[in-house]
Amino acid sequence: MSLGQYKVYVTRVIPQPGLDILNEHLKQVTVNTKDHILSREELLRNTKGVDGLLPLLTEKIDGELMDAAGEQLTIVANHAVGFDNIDVPAATERGIMVTNTPGVLTDATADFAWTLLFATARRVVESDKFMRALKYDGWGPMMFLGGDITGRTLGIVGAGRIGAAVAMKSRGFNMNVLYSDAFQNETLEKELGARKVEFEELLQESDFVSAHVPLLESTHHLFNDRAFRLMKKTAYFVNTSRGPVVDEAALVRALQSGEIAGAGLDVYENEPEIHPELIKLDNAVVTPHIASATIETRTKMATMAATNLIEGLKGNRPPNLLNPEVLDK
Repeated sequence: MSLGQYKVYVTRVIPQPGLDILNEHLKQVTVNTKDHILSREELLRNTKGVDGLLPLLTEKIDGELMDAAGEQLTIVANHAVGFDNIDVPAATERGIMVTNTPGVLTDATADFAWTLLFATARRVVESDKFMRALKYDGWGPMMFLGGDITGRTLGIVGAGRIGAAVAMKSRGFNMNVLYSDAFQNETLEKELGARKVEFEELLQESDFVSAHVPLLESTHHLFNDRAFRLMKKTAYFVNTSRGPVVDEAALVRALQSGEIAGAGLDVYENEPEIHPELIKLDNAVVTPHIASATIETRTKMATMAATNLIEGLKGNRPPNLLNPEVLDK
């Protein structure tokens, strides 16, 4: 089937194999080559008249934008596993397919959660800055004391694909695993002896708390002043899920007051902005949303998003369709 007449817009440069798939099937592929997040005005202007849209999680794809694009818009193929940036009900109402890229970034994100856990507990960034400032004048028994990891208790909040992968990687460290989730994870219980507990108990008992929940109304500011007060003063918090599940101001207060020992963050409440006090804190490790940033993972995401888009434009059911009810319209 020839797709030559269709127009597609890609909101940011993605790995070349993804673009190759699009260009193999389409003659009118436009890519935003500017290395910055598009303003709302640019996004509305650049998507006008497109049949397919391949955005990143940084773009808000709502009813206004869909209407501005036009009635010919057929599919929005998100270059992400999360899709809270897209108003799926609005898309369904307009008969627009929405897809995502699940599964491919599970291990990369889980690996990075562990990266943050280790970096925070063992004060890696702090000590790196110390060395670069040429302050090291010899070994000392009290220098950069951190927290033990082996044999401690790991609390997983949200035991879906990524949360479960983080938990499974704890086996080499002989950790006690607790998890909080709406559903029972029999694999974790069988393989690790993990226990499903209430959120509050997990906070109270864990030495490390790792967040892996989707952004929903019920999870917005799940980690707030009360949550951090329930945690051990020696505990560490890691977030590689979505920024707004954390009340960033509350986290700052907890870190400043010593309510918790440290935090490792890859996502932020008002991304790309970060709470100004966070960057001043030595007991916070902050990274720019790079949990899935491996060559292999980002390439798989790009090819998956491109394949979803092409299949949708062909009139087929895309492999990762989030709103299959549109096919009945």
